[in-house]
Amino acid sequence: MGKGHEPISPKRLRRDTPNSWSELPLDLLTSVFERLSFANFHRAKSVCSSWHSASRQSVPIQIPWLILFPEEDNNNNNNNNNSCTLFNPEEKGKVYKTKDLGVEFAKSVCTATYGSWLLMRDPPYNLNILNLFTRERINLPPFESQLGMTKIERTIDDQFRISPHYNGREYHKRIRIQSPVFWIDEKTKDYVVIWGLGSLCVVYSKKGDKCWNQIPETSHCHHMVYKDHKLYLSKSNYKYEFRIFDFSREIPQQTFQGCVIMQGLTLNRHRGQPGYPFSTIDTKLVVTVTGDVLKVDRIVERNSRICRLFDVYKVYSSGSYKKYEKVESLGNEAILLDLGITMLANDIVGLEKNSIYFSGTHTKSKVINDTFIFSLETQKMESVHKFDCSSAQLSSARWFIPSFTQT
Repeated sequence: MGKGHEPISPKRLRRDTPNSWSELPLDLLTSVFERLSFANFHRAKSVCSSWHSASRQSVPIQIPWLILFPEEDNNNNNNNNNSCTLFNPEEKGKVYKTKDLGVEFAKSVCTATYGSWLLMRDPPYNLNILNLFTRERINLPPFESQLGMTKIERTIDDQFRISPHYNGREYHKRIRIQSPVFWIDEKTKDYVVIWGLGSLCVVYSKKGDKCWNQIPETSHCHHMVYKDHKLYLSKSNYKYEFRIFDFSREIPQQTFQGCVIMQGLTLNRHRGQPGYPFSTIDTKLVVTVTGDVLKVDRIVERNSRICRLFDVYKVYSSGSYKKYEKVESLGNEAILLDLGITMLANDIVGLEKNSIYFSGTHTKSKVINDTFIFSLETQKMESVHKFDCSSAQLSSARWFIPSFTQT
């Protein structure tokens, strides 16, 4: 540097240099951000103020993460009880621990997910929705607050007295939340939570409600999916009635009703083969990117109960009933069975197209701890990670799609 010249500060150098990373054009930065995964998106937006500003114009690529909940720590270590383990398929060698979220996950049950929100039930059967990353929590109406013909009275922590009486007798029944689903708007916090009340009815509650509202004639709910303000519901009667409700209005309106034989097709396909060793143990609805509805059969070995196969059928398309069109390939989509939806997966790192992402691969005596993806192309399970955890943790693990509120 020549005599008499003042040294140039690093700040001035960055400001005067046209190639400075912070001065990249907004459209270029936006294009970059739209190609980043959830984790890298959050890392990149922290680089500088201009990058943070550009991130507000973009949405990261979404891929499912796996969440594992803790077991109860007998040593009363609250840090272990109140944090979860997160796995990102894009970073196969890593797992993350959440901060203390103020919830005893070891004693509570996650019944559903939507984005980064969890629908939680604590031991006394209190319900709330909780955000994994922001710690926001919304308490839901008391379990027993119902509007309708069914009356529920709390007796002890996890049991309830149900009315009306049947055959002139009052009866007590342990309630099981059937096929819960929910949706929440990240900005306004508007939400709707829906679940089946055993064999009695389906109930829902929206933001501002003080109680649970019953949907008429929805007894014996088998499985539900909520997508784009529509509820897809199958009833476990003789033919598995299939219905669609529009939740975009103040009061849900039924828009479709048909019948779907939800189980048995797999076994019929192999009829005539003596001693066929497999059986269908579970059937779920899945709504595709285009709005088609699939039924997905989980098939296990009869003796070990180990999940070996999945069969997929299209049962509804463009407002009409389909007669069990066998789906041989999902194309560029992947099924997230826990959420009941498909996602576009073409050329997205960490998301395998033509595959089924599922959880809870339990057997009679143990959990198979490294098979959470089933490839329809190869008809085989694929490992995602070797987890250092117990069988109980793996049986309650769930796939979810990380989301966040822009700030």
